[in-house]
Amino acid sequence: MQISQLFTKLLTQTVALGVGAVVLLSTTNANAAEQVILKYGTFQGQISVEELSQFTETGKTTPTLRAYLQAAQQDPALARKALTAGIKADPAFLNNLLSSWAGPVLVNQIGQVVHPPAGQLDQQALRTALSASIKQNGEVTLLGAIQNYPNNSVELEGDRLIGVYERLTNLAELL
Repeated sequence: MQISQLFTKLLTQTVALGVGAVVLLSTTNANAAEQVILKYGTFQGQISVEELSQFTETGKTTPTLRAYLQAAQQDPALARKALTAGIKADPAFLNNLLSSWAGPVLVNQIGQVVHPPAGQLDQQALRTALSASIKQNGEVTLLGAIQNYPNNSVELEGDRLIGVYERLTNLAELL
């Protein structure tokens, strides 16, 4: 009897530890953006960061995102590529790049597409988002900037997305 009670207690603690680990590992950064305001000229719509992340991972759009992309006459494949393509390099190198003369140029380029709603670019907030993205996956991407932006919501200037993507691609080739 005592062995079965000990086994039950050990099993219960193991399950509790496992559940706790899953909860801790699956929670998102409390200081990260949760909503994205998509803007295409005068058109504006709101989706969750989760929807946008799912789109970039799978290529599948939610009905809301599909409607926004159609209304903005954006090619979903190109938008997806622009959000996920990045500057890949050693995290220390990328962080040094952000601290060098090129840092403000990179931040301003990305800030043309990703910024606080109806506000001026907060260079420090965007730099923080980029650094977090670098730490997570060793690259700078527009999606990483969105996912790690230290504000509840962030605007994504869809009509500028492809141009900034092309400039970042050119910069990545130089590095």
